[in-house]
Amino acid sequence: MKNMKKLNIAAVATAACILFAGAANAEDLVFTLKNGTNSVLTNFYTSPVGVNEWEDDVFGKQVLNPGESMDITIADGRETCKYDMKFEFEEGSNLDTTTDTQNLCEMSSYTIHE
Repeated sequence: MKNMKKLNIAAVATAACILFAGAANAEDLVFTLKNGTNSVLTNFYTSPVGVNEWEDDVFGKQVLNPGESMDITIADGRETCKYDMKFEFEEGSNLDTTTDTQNLCEMSSYTIHE
């Protein structure tokens, strides 16, 4: 019986370590997005490379005016660094929707230009 209890405690401790290690690897991606255009950036979408659909608009109801910066946190629990990004500008702007792919783990800021 004593050996069984020791085995159960060891199994629980091992499982806890595995869960903790998995959570530690999935860190939030944080960077500063700067609007270097003369137009209002109304929507910003991200999606890991290889995912065929855009995820929710990161801005929600916010916008990023010309010259402004905003801290962006992607806390999707994934362990990937490469993300596709899609930028949409206000209606009537002379800028088209723009897309780019970046390794977000390697950058602290990203500036979108015209």
